[in-house]
Amino acid sequence: MGKSPKKRNNRRHNPVRVPDNHLPPGLHAASATSSRSQDVLPIMQKLESADPTERTWACAAVTNLIQNDPSTRRLLQGKNVIGALITRLSDNIDDVVVEASGALRNLCIDGGWEICSEMNNKNIMAPLKAFVPKISAVLDELIRSSPRKVAKNMETRIFELAENIITIFWCLSETSDKALQAVNKVSLVPFLMSFLFNKSQIPIDTVLAAAQCLYVLSEDNPPCVDALRNDTGYIQCLFGIPKPQDDISSDDERNVMLRALACGILKHVAPLPVIIPQPPIDVDRDIALPLLVPLLSFSVQDASDRVQQLITMGNVDGNVGHVKGGPKSDHRSEAQIELDKIESHVRTVQVSLDILTAVCAQLPEPEPVNEDLVDEEDEGLEVEEDVKEIDGRDSDDAISVDGKTETSTALSLLPTLTPRLLSLARPTMLSFPPPGTSSPHPPTTSALGVVHVRAFECLNNLFWSAGGPNGSIPDQNTQAATHVWDELWNILSLVGKESEWTLGGSTSGQERRKEMWEIGIGVLWGLARITRGVLTPLAERVQVLIEYCDSTTDADIKVKCIGTLACLAQKREAIEANKIIATYLFHLITSRSRTSQPEPIFHAVSNIIDIYSDEASPYDVNFREMNWLAVLADAREDVHRMVKGIDRRKPGGKELREFGEEVLANLVAFVKYRSSLKF
Repeated sequence: MGKSPKKRNNRRHNPVRVPDNHLPPGLHAASATSSRSQDVLPIMQKLESADPTERTWACAAVTNLIQNDPSTRRLLQGKNVIGALITRLSDNIDDVVVEASGALRNLCIDGGWEICSEMNNKNIMAPLKAFVPKISAVLDELIRSSPRKVAKNMETRIFELAENIITIFWCLSETSDKALQAVNKVSLVPFLMSFLFNKSQIPIDTVLAAAQCLYVLSEDNPPCVDALRNDTGYIQCLFGIPKPQDDISSDDERNVMLRALACGILKHVAPLPVIIPQPPIDVDRDIALPLLVPLLSFSVQDASDRVQQLITMGNVDGNVGHVKGGPKSDHRSEAQIELDKIESHVRTVQVSLDILTAVCAQLPEPEPVNEDLVDEEDEGLEVEEDVKEIDGRDSDDAISVDGKTETSTALSLLPTLTPRLLSLARPTMLSFPPPGTSSPHPPTTSALGVVHVRAFECLNNLFWSAGGPNGSIPDQNTQAATHVWDELWNILSLVGKESEWTLGGSTSGQERRKEMWEIGIGVLWGLARITRGVLTPLAERVQVLIEYCDSTTDADIKVKCIGTLACLAQKREAIEANKIIATYLFHLITSRSRTSQPEPIFHAVSNIIDIYSDEASPYDVNFREMNWLAVLADAREDVHRMVKGIDRRKPGGKELREFGEEVLANLVAFVKYRSSLKF
């Protein structure tokens, strides 16, 4: 329940770069807000021109029109620009093909899922598949020829076409299972790996596109994983790319991204085959953590401030970021180039967080210390606060327990990762678009919003892995936990309550804020769980959790709210807060609406039992004075009916039924026990 899974149906690595969901639906709204609407029809006409020069110009012009302009992009979609560009992929003029592929690539990146789905439905896979053997043959000839027989400008166009086609494959792979299966049938692994094998002879942008595509295809996708795992040459090539022992501070941002992607691919493919004569390698300990943790020392605030300065300076137009192919793309200003670098850096951090989220989900939980073996001089052993930076050689991320080293446990990584993740999760002025309008620089806003969400997901998994079998951390960490708790609430305050970013009852365009709250509640629960009874339940925060639980219809989010509240209710001195929280949980248990969502009710019952399992606790007075034993006794039959009403055949039904039966048994036993007490 607690850890954030990686879901293929969510576009994780290439989110919508320039969203249009802040616009009202329909072409009329797009036409009213587009400054280039008069150019749409002439461009569409020239795409069908008999003159190849005009067709080439029109394909490049599509890129110019869509850059940072979602209104014009929507107008072009309404004129079937995607179908027209797919037709141009089969053009008999090479320049037209390259420009058409570039325009489609940019539509994928800027537009996202909807456009990719439309491309897939319009059978873009047919021309894409035909390019793979052609590009492979030309690439092989280029690599083998010495000196190169192809003119430099033609060589550049070939690599540009390859990058465009690969990027389209990458975006399609993230669109839907249907599109992913279509891409799998092309068997792209040998094609993509050929670019990594020959990376020193190929432009870095093309190599990066191949690595990005492999990174996406290798995530929970057995055909790709098996193809990589079954060829030791592929594994050795991937191992040769990330070199955490080298200084990456002066590296080109694209080389750093390539290392991170190779690390991510290895993580997806793990467990790795044994490569003779090399000893087995732990991808997390030996590659991921040493390489990726330093990349988190990035200031999103500084990046946001610099982007705003560059925008204020002017001389910044739509040709910004990773969108290529327009006639002006080779004549960008220094400000545009710097904006491109900033976005690239943020995207590298995003990929690093993606990988670390998976690492944190699989970290070994710290084992409990055998107190019988602890010498008197070792009593009170603490995790060192001055945890050294991970460098991959000294295993400084380890903690020592009774002279034994446990490396890369979640507990040992808390001091290293938590401050960095909190910093990355903190929103800036550019993190979210203003309600009802677009961001002053959509690519940066898109990238920053994703980084904030990923940082929260990574924190969530870290906290849920850190508790160990007993679900708690050592006492010496509790003071730091209180600081982290306050910082989490500060971050959510910056995100704002839904009422603050809702316009006319609509939250369109504010999806990242919504995600931050949904994941943030899980982070709060994870931290509250491992510091149960430590955190002070401030009345305002308790009320926010109660209101959020009431406002959502998502059972999983309700469970997170209930779990967080229950942990806060167990602070021994907070008798009044305990009463408020328990009253709310009993309200959920006795509410008539409970039949529609049994899982939150089961958790409410289970948590009430946990809260009042110790009748000697100071706040147990609430249980007795409010006569809650009678309420629980009356609830037994209702819970029983709820359990019996769960259909085991439905997805998740079997597990929910078993959990409900466990809760019911505990409820019956708890009522019996409390009834036997003298008071």
